[in-house]
Amino acid sequence: TGMTYDQILIRPVLSEKSNLLREEGKYVFKVRPDASKIQIKEAVARLFGVKVVDCTVMNVFGKMKRGRTRPGRTSSWKKAIVRLAPGETIKVFEGV
Repeated sequence: TGMTYDQILIRPVLSEKSNLLREEGKYVFKVRPDASKIQIKEAVARLFGVKVVDCTVMNVFGKMKRGRTRPGRTSSWKKAIVRLAPGETIKVFEGV
């Protein structure tokens, strides 16, 4: 496929849960829906210069939005939790 590494990773996920995971060396990203585990691993390794041990991927379904005007839903997206080798960190996240 003709995807570059920075197209695969859309943005880091910053939530309370992802902050807790970060202490275990796990980083959470929003990724392209058509990206595979192998592509995600490779992208993280290349872009941040780290050693990736494991990659878990899940599809996050959009939530229903309730409102008086018109009902709808947030769009579904794909989430990747990437585990790095012990001692490795991604500087982008630190100090966020």
